[in-house]
Amino acid sequence: QVQLAESGGGMVQPGGSLRLSCAASGSFYEIASMGYFRQPPGKERELVAIVTNPPETNYADSVKGRFTISADSAKNTIYLQMDALKPEDTAAYYCNVRHRLTPYGNLLSKWGQGTLVTVSS
Repeated sequence: QVQLAESGGGMVQPGGSLRLSCAASGSFYEIASMGYFRQPPGKERELVAIVTNPPETNYADSVKGRFTISADSAKNTIYLQMDALKPEDTAAYYCNVRHRLTPYGNLLSKWGQGTLVTVSS
């Protein structure tokens, strides 16, 4: 099983920066992807950024040029650097990992507990 440890988040003024991190641990065969999703108040959860294995990154259009996702594969950890934050970035941010427990097993999805990001003056 996979466990996720999230950190970061908090409150920041518009134009500010925050950094989120998410570390995966436990017993698994491989990680297929790790990423962040967010759920603004009263809205559905949406993709923010994802990094796959082999490494490729994908971003929501709304965060391109402002957010950067990176991975430390040795630590099974991802980082989301969020710059030029806007009030509309306010949301609960959730880490997600897709993984396999065995070489030919199904892809499984695990969610973190979420961390709140508030952008407000």
